[in-house]
Amino acid sequence: MSGSFTSLIRDLHRRRGRERRGLTFIEGVRLVEEALASGIEFRGAALSPALEATPRGSALKAAFTAAGIPLVELSDRDLADVADTEHPQGVLAVIKLKHWSLDDVHAEPGRPVLVLDRVQDPGNVGTMVRTAFALGAAGVIALKGTAEFTAPKVLRGSMGALFQLPAVRSDIEAFFGWHRASGAALWLAEVHGEPVSGIKAAGAINIVIGNEGAGLDPALGTVPHRRVAIPLLGPADSLNAAVTAGILLYEVSRGP
Repeated sequence: MSGSFTSLIRDLHRRRGRERRGLTFIEGVRLVEEALASGIEFRGAALSPALEATPRGSALKAAFTAAGIPLVELSDRDLADVADTEHPQGVLAVIKLKHWSLDDVHAEPGRPVLVLDRVQDPGNVGTMVRTAFALGAAGVIALKGTAEFTAPKVLRGSMGALFQLPAVRSDIEAFFGWHRASGAALWLAEVHGEPVSGIKAAGAINIVIGNEGAGLDPALGTVPHRRVAIPLLGPADSLNAAVTAGILLYEVSRGP
């Protein structure tokens, strides 16, 4: 079984493999613990002797056994060969993320929806999802061109948020239909927008963060919207996209 399981993991390193199988993989003790606690569906796990070097690792192995999750024993070296990081901590698991649709995402006053427009950096996307979850967002929508939620680096950056927060991929036409039906205001984050510090964030709001280099898709400006910016006090001309998302989410979540 070890050979077929490692072949599966190698296939899941590729986006095409993840899309075809509807699966992905996670590694590291904390992220696997979060997945177990969230009720995520496990298809199997690979373990190496390094896992049982700590009481926490031994407890995780016992939790796998109690849950009836198929286990494969690998050497530390073999596990490292198929992992996505240099230090997988002796555990790697194949999972199936929860399926969400646009119907599962509902912006409310103080609970905005974060929309990502062609944000390509997986680390940024994972951090934005984690921040959205921590600040009480109602969900995250990724428009075409955004790094996929099943990418291992996105999952690591989200620190387990993708196991619980509604996260949906959408094309822009479907997003427009959903947005109109939501009744929420649309905020477009732009460097030269209206200073967010002077806006009272009342009502439901959908916040759009664009690609750091290319900015926002011009089509987003064809529907009623408000362009908002974070006033910069230093000589830098912009902020990292994930930092921008965090500040805007905080401003909206704390209310008027």
